[in-house]
Amino acid sequence: MDATVIQFTQLLQDKGITLTPLQLEQFETYYKELVSWNEKMNLTGITERDQVYTKHFYDSISLAFHFKFNDIKSMADIGSGAGFPGIPLKICFPHLKLTIVDSLSKRISFLQHVSNELKLDEVQLIHGRAEDVARQSGHRDAYDLVTARAVARLALLNEFCLPFVRKDGWFAAMKGSDPSEELAEAKYSLKELRGRLEKVESFSLPVEESARHIILIQKTGVTPAKYPRKAGLPAKSPLI
Repeated sequence: MDATVIQFTQLLQDKGITLTPLQLEQFETYYKELVSWNEKMNLTGITERDQVYTKHFYDSISLAFHFKFNDIKSMADIGSGAGFPGIPLKICFPHLKLTIVDSLSKRISFLQHVSNELKLDEVQLIHGRAEDVARQSGHRDAYDLVTARAVARLALLNEFCLPFVRKDGWFAAMKGSDPSEELAEAKYSLKELRGRLEKVESFSLPVEESARHIILIQKTGVTPAKYPRKAGLPAKSPLI
């Protein structure tokens, strides 16, 4: 193993996550495919190996430092982009039934290729708008955990994501800088969409020490029939 992988492995071990040789191989394949496809389409502005392992892989897995994934069976990742945090979490916790929703078909094609290359089971990839997919049977009020990483402000994310969460399930919004302003802005949307703020976890990424925050929200009831509103409307008129 080179220095990047050794550091990555040790950082995860320090948090109680031990990766097998197969899982480490999956991460390396993921990295190579990400860089290769990034030459054809815009997946990420971060391509240096050590940076991908820290800012994408480790950052994605950081949710597991604050949340018990052994208790989670089904997970939906909304607006996953190049697969973060969904794919790294699936590699670490193979038992997860993972659904990824993204509005760009090219990204779904990339994620399908990656899932095939990594031989990941029980990964469902959906090309569509979150507002539309959340109204479909099998997705509405259905998932133990829903995630979104660096997608939008929380008031908007709540309408995108909470309709996917089952009653008593969880929504985890992964943020960079201090989300205090967003939390204040999102109070109305939380109430409307049956979400309750449980806690905000704060930490720094290793090495560069950039700030990260994870907002953990529990779903208290089924989604009201009027939500989510039709595609495009939440972004134009957030529930504030």
